[in-house]
Amino acid sequence: MDSTDWDTRYASSQLVWSAGPNLWVEQVCAGLPAGTAVDLGAGEGRNALWLAAKGWRATAVDFSGVALDRARQLAAERLGADADRLTTQRADLTTFEPSTTYDLALVVYIQLPAPARRAVLTNAARCVAPGGRLVVVAHHSDNLAEGVGGPQDPAVLYTEADVLDDLADASAQSGFAVERAERVLRPVGDGDRHAVDALVVLRRG
Repeated sequence: MDSTDWDTRYASSQLVWSAGPNLWVEQVCAGLPAGTAVDLGAGEGRNALWLAAKGWRATAVDFSGVALDRARQLAAERLGADADRLTTQRADLTTFEPSTTYDLALVVYIQLPAPARRAVLTNAARCVAPGGRLVVVAHHSDNLAEGVGGPQDPAVLYTEADVLDDLADASAQSGFAVERAERVLRPVGDGDRHAVDALVVLRRG
């Protein structure tokens, strides 16, 4: 799907994704001190908005202008006078070049074939300031057979090992240390079913 397809999808629904943050983003980031963050592929901004509500200065990056319009609208509704804690930037993640670095970079459910995925993750690593973290959450390759929901195309699914392989050069150059690299189960619905996710957290030295 290109940006026009996503614009159409966002325009045809009141809210495509859930209003709250991703489970793993909340788990990893809840105890971190507020700083600056960039959410790459933010969509309607659910993770960036959650961070902004906790005092972060968050930038939501996406190639859908409709999604970013909605993120700004939600910021005005939810954050009130603090709506300026959220900023937006329209960009293609495969060619995105950050103009600054951040204390936290998020890549959440960006499901692309391997070459495009590597470009996105490499660009995400460039976003992280010394001492900052990169958090990657993805629909795991195992989800196709063992989980529920998510894309059904194995070409866009990947594992925590794939993420580490993609970022091996960036890790060597920038001194990233692995804090977490796990296959994790995310409750779905009433919690009697699970999706299989890949979770990677890297900290830059």
